[in-house]
Amino acid sequence: MSVREVLRLQGLALGLTLAVVLGSSPALAQTASAERGKLLYESRCVACHSVDANRVGPLHRAVLGRRAGTATGFAYSDALRASTLVWSRETLQAWLKDPEALIPGQQMGYQVEMLQDRLDLVAFLATL
Repeated sequence: MSVREVLRLQGLALGLTLAVVLGSSPALAQTASAERGKLLYESRCVACHSVDANRVGPLHRAVLGRRAGTATGFAYSDALRASTLVWSRETLQAWLKDPEALIPGQQMGYQVEMLQDRLDLVAFLATL
């Protein structure tokens, strides 16, 4: 066996070990910062959302565990009202990555491209 093959196998073994230790989700391998998430929320989300009030988008307090399309007093799209999705860390990650892919026909026209930004935003939302 060549040195290159040995190094490749060692790399695969290390990756497998990390996956087992950290869980099967690549997102779990990264640390989320609620503090950074709050800064991101304040710079990117408050134009449409608020923690405690409906605006162009619905309020976010207690969003984790809430069924999508059910915040009181907000006029949701038909697609969100018809959804049976419950907001969890995983579903919020998918939503922030691509809302239309998660719930076709929804009305949010914004995506969060960077995984770390999504992790941090969801960590902040979890504090609410």
